[in-house]
Amino acid sequence: MNASPLANSAVDDKQLLKLLAELKRIRAKVKKTQKACLEAWQPHIHWRGFKPSAQNMAAYIGLRRQDLRPVQSQLAALGLSSLGRTEEHVLANLEAVIQALKALTGERPETKKIQSTATAFAKTAAHLNKLTKRLLGNAPKNRQVRIMVTLPGEAATDFGFVRELVKRGMDSARINCAHDTPESWRKMATFVRQAEKETGRSCKILMDLAGQKLRTGPVAFDHGVVRLKPRRDSRGSFLESATVMLDASGAPGREAIKDVLGNRLPARLSVDPAWLKRVKKGDKISLTDLRGKAVTLIVEERLSKLEVLASSRNSAYLEEGSVLRHADAECKVGAVIAPPVDILLRIGDMLQLTRKPLPGEPTKIDEANGRLIPAHISCAEPAIFDCLKTGQRVLIDDGHICAEVAELNDEGALLKITRARSQGSKLAPEKGLNFPDTDITLPALTGKDREDLDCIVKHADIVGYSFVQSGEDMQLLIDELAKRGADKLGIVAKIETRRALKNLPEIIIRGAGSHPFGVMIARGDLAVELGYEQLAETQEEIMWLCEAAQVPVIWATQVLEGLVKQNMLTRAEVTDAAMAERAECIMLNKGPFVLDAIAVLDIIVASMHSHQKKKSAQMRALQW
Repeated sequence: MNASPLANSAVDDKQLLKLLAELKRIRAKVKKTQKACLEAWQPHIHWRGFKPSAQNMAAYIGLRRQDLRPVQSQLAALGLSSLGRTEEHVLANLEAVIQALKALTGERPETKKIQSTATAFAKTAAHLNKLTKRLLGNAPKNRQVRIMVTLPGEAATDFGFVRELVKRGMDSARINCAHDTPESWRKMATFVRQAEKETGRSCKILMDLAGQKLRTGPVAFDHGVVRLKPRRDSRGSFLESATVMLDASGAPGREAIKDVLGNRLPARLSVDPAWLKRVKKGDKISLTDLRGKAVTLIVEERLSKLEVLASSRNSAYLEEGSVLRHADAECKVGAVIAPPVDILLRIGDMLQLTRKPLPGEPTKIDEANGRLIPAHISCAEPAIFDCLKTGQRVLIDDGHICAEVAELNDEGALLKITRARSQGSKLAPEKGLNFPDTDITLPALTGKDREDLDCIVKHADIVGYSFVQSGEDMQLLIDELAKRGADKLGIVAKIETRRALKNLPEIIIRGAGSHPFGVMIARGDLAVELGYEQLAETQEEIMWLCEAAQVPVIWATQVLEGLVKQNMLTRAEVTDAAMAERAECIMLNKGPFVLDAIAVLDIIVASMHSHQKKKSAQMRALQW
């Protein structure tokens, strides 16, 4: 053995030899785990191209089952790789460090092993790019990260909008099969294909299975009342009249609302066409509202044969059957849209979650005995009650309302509210339900999902798999696709639950071992399931495992949400989008300003591409 180059330094040969022995021990454990994993996975790897990826993921699991922190600091102090960026090439990285340590101890490094590690480093980076292209298509020229956009319902009727999405930089269109109809999905897909031809840009289509519907059921309706409310200042002085559209189209009346851009739309009253025909600009319409108050409407403008705009300086409350008087003619107000009742929940309140789809109602007092009857709402999937146990948590509306199962009864589950806003939280229909402590044994594919697959295999490049929680769940989808002759259709597994996270290696093996495959980090559901405090660490671990498996990742949920929904960009959202550049694809949700969001995201990820590659900072020259 030659003399150690560090013989006279603070690090002596004994320490180096001890560190070298520890790394060899780590390598041996990695290889042992790798062998065991591959033996278990072998029956599920049907595509030969994924075998090198499976081997590397197995090695990564073997590496991460050990606590590396003690050796990491020692390696960094020697200027060697600390094993913190080994995901793409685990054994090659370990081998490179071992050979470097051999040189430091005076032992001759093995030239062939050094050469083979260099070759492995080059091959693995190229392989991830190859598998990403296989699923998501080619990346644009200015960035490596693809941009996915969830299509709104209007994408089925407005080709110009779809074309503009593709032109601005949408690389993949997501169609959510939980909404709209198969005919709408077909039209959306047709428009995307047409936009590809006209713009010359490729755009993959992902169609997302709805999965299990773990949501709150319907809510009872309140009385349908239209309120006219003039604007007043803080002292009550008049500022602006309330406006109301007198509508003879037959549509029901409603209160004033805001459109998707935040613009105020006037209240509407349903009226008789013959009566409205006689109304002219400047006319006065009198009425007595529900309070017995006399109110006068002034006709401002006739917009069409069926629409007249009127105004009032005074407030008014009207309902179906209220009488409007014009000249010597009267007209009764037609149907009015009834809003859902308010179910306000505070900490300590009880909520009955029901099996039967009963319309939800707020807390009431039993007139017979004066006792409180708890508020109630149904669960859209009644089979969940067979999985629940007392003491388990139930999270409602992305965790804005938290509860605990106090009692299981014939009606379902009685919940005790443990977290809500200080002023109370409103419970609404169609809000998500999460059961983080419950082992949910519901089937991953529903009957609706199987029906939707018939449409998906005809029009999509990729199917998004909601509610997948195990390798067995993944196999269910693979078998259903095989029945439809869709053996090459891409699959994206949405990781939404604690159980899916635990079983992620098996989900990857089954999916990537058979189909073009990727993973979507569904950060909304994951944050609720795991707790927001654990989300940052969890999304990192998912990306690292997927990098080891050479599987592309889609970073989803609330990316640039303020910009997409309200045209307001926040500093936190920009930072989040920059972090997302380490994924292979970033998903934007639908919203009125999504076109602007695509342009902003394109700039952010394009600039970050030269600054960061996965975990590694790219040190370009700075002008300091």
